[in-house]
Amino acid sequence: MQRVNLDPITFNQQVYDHASFGIALVSPDGLILTVNPAMEQMLGYSRAEFDGKRVGDFSHPDEAVRNIESLVACMETGKNEIQLERRYLKKNGENMWGLLSFKRFHNETGKLIYYIGQLIDITRQKESERRLQESVERYNSLKKYNHDAVISFGLDGRIINANNMAEKLTGYHIETELIGAELANLIGQANVDRILEKAIYDDSVEHEIDILVTKEGSSVEVLTSIAPIYVSGQNIGFYLICKDISEQKQLLLAKETAEATNKAKSEFLAMMSHEIRTPMNGVVGMTDVLLDMTDLTKEQRSYVEVIQKSGDILLNIINDILDLSKIEAGRSELQEHNFDLRKCIKDSFSVISKKADEKKIELSYTVNHDVPDYIYGDAERLKQVLLNLLGNAVKFTSKGSIEVKARLLKEKPCRLAFTVTDTGIGIDPARLNDIFEPFAQIDSFMSRSHEGTGLGLAISRRIIDMMGGEIYAESDGKNGSSFSFTIQFKEASQVPREQVFEDMLHNTGNVNILLAEDNAINQLVMTKMLEKLGHRVTTVANGKKAIEAARNHPFDLIFMDLHMPFLNGLKAAQIIREELKDKCPRIIAVTANALKGDREKCLEAGMDDYISKPVKRETLIKILHQLKK
Repeated sequence: MQRVNLDPITFNQQVYDHASFGIALVSPDGLILTVNPAMEQMLGYSRAEFDGKRVGDFSHPDEAVRNIESLVACMETGKNEIQLERRYLKKNGENMWGLLSFKRFHNETGKLIYYIGQLIDITRQKESERRLQESVERYNSLKKYNHDAVISFGLDGRIINANNMAEKLTGYHIETELIGAELANLIGQANVDRILEKAIYDDSVEHEIDILVTKEGSSVEVLTSIAPIYVSGQNIGFYLICKDISEQKQLLLAKETAEATNKAKSEFLAMMSHEIRTPMNGVVGMTDVLLDMTDLTKEQRSYVEVIQKSGDILLNIINDILDLSKIEAGRSELQEHNFDLRKCIKDSFSVISKKADEKKIELSYTVNHDVPDYIYGDAERLKQVLLNLLGNAVKFTSKGSIEVKARLLKEKPCRLAFTVTDTGIGIDPARLNDIFEPFAQIDSFMSRSHEGTGLGLAISRRIIDMMGGEIYAESDGKNGSSFSFTIQFKEASQVPREQVFEDMLHNTGNVNILLAEDNAINQLVMTKMLEKLGHRVTTVANGKKAIEAARNHPFDLIFMDLHMPFLNGLKAAQIIREELKDKCPRIIAVTANALKGDREKCLEAGMDDYISKPVKRETLIKILHQLKK
């Protein structure tokens, strides 16, 4: 090896000048005497700018050790050197992490003559450490707070570590029971062997692991994922991630049970609707036919009117029960169109005006001038709410007045507010919320003197919810009550054509009608009602006969019951429409169901319209009038 002759002074000077780390000579009182070029380069100051500066002048403001005294105080007893990681502020304002080695030197007599400080820039190292620490903390946090059990294991099949959820799921303590244990205790040896053999290249292995065995020996249903662990490109083990799906399966089972219950409820609702409305069609229809006869004695007419009134009351009760059930089952929807708002209110008044006159109750309504004449919404549902409130007002008011007010809510555009006020018996303030519950009555069942199901307000609240509004009641319990509700609406795009019922009555013409109905009573009722209106009626008892009749005879109109033997009305209408094409008469569905979706099914089958039982005379007149348009 070749030797280089270099005197120590020259060597020391070259090391001082060309070292990659900063060097500073510091006086015993902490004054910086000189620095090497590396120190200048690291901190960005020139040697002249270091003159007169002290140890700590370039330290970060948050550093506690900022002067010579604090540095010396950090040295251990009997030690002349200290090493610290500290932050500095460079001339350009950047932060710099430095590893400072600070050593004191004495002369032969032991007197302190100077300090030498050496500074290495470790900013990049610190940044790497910070990122690594963040990564470790994120990993630990993810593992610790993961809702799934996470278990790491080596290629020997032994558990390396696990998270809190794994401890909770398996019942084993992490430190004393899981770490170092055989993974086969949890998932079986066959599954462990498959993972170690195939999991690197076969993702399907994880699908075969669906059971985790706990410490108590019970099985937990899990959804499993497997991820390999790589270190320096080498596979050293796997993560087993298990999601407990026992609760999800229970929720799924509960959901399926609820859906089955709801389906059974809907089917029961459809059956009850059909079974109740069918005989009611005979009662209501025949009373209409009887009252239309002119040769009834006064006594006979009074008896028929009693039947009619009782039938109407029974029908209202049935409608209330079925209506509430339909809404709760989600089988009811709004039928929106343009309508005259003021006429809707007048029509509601006309229904209860007779009873109000009998009690000498004054009726009035006010509609603010800024409320549109025509709006777009469900007129029948709005009328139903108004009739429920007005009917209750008449029922519980013996004298005085009933008033309806309608106004626009200025703070909420496109929202109408209605208030129905009466001077009746009032409502106990403690019951103002209870009265909107199904079957609630203002007076007790045993002592009440007013008829009704107690469903009107419950239905009204649900209708108002459907219409995007709210309903509430106010009363002091003595001086009447006030019911207020809001609805969302749109202004009518065009003014609807008014139709006068009396005009319809005289303009239905003479129509040739096919009636497909399997119930003998309903056949008789519909036939008599249509014949009284001056029309020719042919009756058949099932869908097959309806098809044959439509093939062989020209009809202007077909009333088609949906539920008939041999062939139902939907299928019969579809066949008639396909065979007769443009020559097919207008087909009207007649059903006792009246549920959401029935109308759509009828239209899809080729029917033109839909009416529900019991069929009233007025409904038939409207259908016949539309035929002549």
